[in-house]
Amino acid sequence: MELLVGKAGKGDRDGKGGGFGRAGTVGETGAVGRTGKSGRRSIWSGVPRWARVCTIFGVVLLMLSGAVLVGYETLLSRYEGSVGKADLFGDKAAGAQERKSNVKGPLNILLVGIDPRDAKTPPLADSIMVLHVPESLEQAYIFSVPRDLYVDIPKFDKAGYRGGSGKINAAMSFGSIVEGKNPSAPQGFELLAKTVQKATGIERFDAGAIINFTGFQKIVDAMGGVDMYIERQVKSEHREPNGKHRKGNPYGEGYIGPQAVYKKGNQHLNGWQALDYVRQRYPRNGVPDADYGRQRHQQQFIKAMVSQAFSADVVTNPIKLDRVIRAAGQSLTFNGRGSSVVDFAIALKGIRSENVELIKLPGEGIGTGNGYRGERLLPVADDFFTALGNEKLDAFLLEHPEFRNKAK
Repeated sequence: MELLVGKAGKGDRDGKGGGFGRAGTVGETGAVGRTGKSGRRSIWSGVPRWARVCTIFGVVLLMLSGAVLVGYETLLSRYEGSVGKADLFGDKAAGAQERKSNVKGPLNILLVGIDPRDAKTPPLADSIMVLHVPESLEQAYIFSVPRDLYVDIPKFDKAGYRGGSGKINAAMSFGSIVEGKNPSAPQGFELLAKTVQKATGIERFDAGAIINFTGFQKIVDAMGGVDMYIERQVKSEHREPNGKHRKGNPYGEGYIGPQAVYKKGNQHLNGWQALDYVRQRYPRNGVPDADYGRQRHQQQFIKAMVSQAFSADVVTNPIKLDRVIRAAGQSLTFNGRGSSVVDFAIALKGIRSENVELIKLPGEGIGTGNGYRGERLLPVADDFFTALGNEKLDAFLLEHPEFRNKAK
């Protein structure tokens, strides 16, 4: 998964913006003042009364870039109201129904990151993530669908699309066309969801979200930046050390000038650095496994970001918490097919970061050079999707540990 911001480059959308991708986790929400089974005292101990009755829920992407404050009705109204709502699945369930708060597992949630250039440009799905939660609602699995995955895109009458084959990120663009009007990202999401279902065998998504990554930097900065472990030194393709965009190469493609450097080890990243780091994918800049490395870095960052959102530094600081939640809400359009984002927050509040598996789907390129058509998943990925449908992912991962993406 990836999020790209800015000017599109040849054969890609790597321009002058930021990127984002795979997703993360939900942090500690232990009872106030109690000691959990691990013997560690809850981070909620000593938290002011208004915050003690709250739960923060971060999902990438995805929702994973978002956080929701769950508590008093006035707070619910304020923060839930900041999250955009739309009919993402074509079933008119955009959140207008009476709240029922009975979200049950297993769940499959589709999270899509977009980088809107302008209102007239059809959106591409720059980042595509699936969050799978088993029936117990006590753990989660996150995997990214490569945006260049070459797939069959089904016919979609709403947009006048006849169906065809192409890269999966284009499905959102094809589905967004509205005659006589600007493109509709929610309508495009509907076709993308159908395409992902066909490619993975997932019968139905229980919720979905569109994440506008132009607001991601504000979320990170509202948190005061994020601490994360960088697995190896990476140089920026797009940014100078001071954060300014590198100048275009007057003699050809690419950029010239000094590069921002992200050194191996524990680092503190502010908003622009986070966006920049998670979009790097070229071996020449220190990412030898290219897009798969970028996906891994995106997952690692999301996990670090959500863990920090649950830290005492955020939850005990009403001003910072308020800023984070409002910034997240402004970047998110959600559809829970009748249940609100708060309903999902309550249902998934028991998930701990150590119970979230980051998954890498194995794939390979189709063609090379000018003959490159996209990516395809290796046959073993079909076994992964079968295990997902049969609720046997733990057994599958024991047999196929190579599917696990490490947090470090």
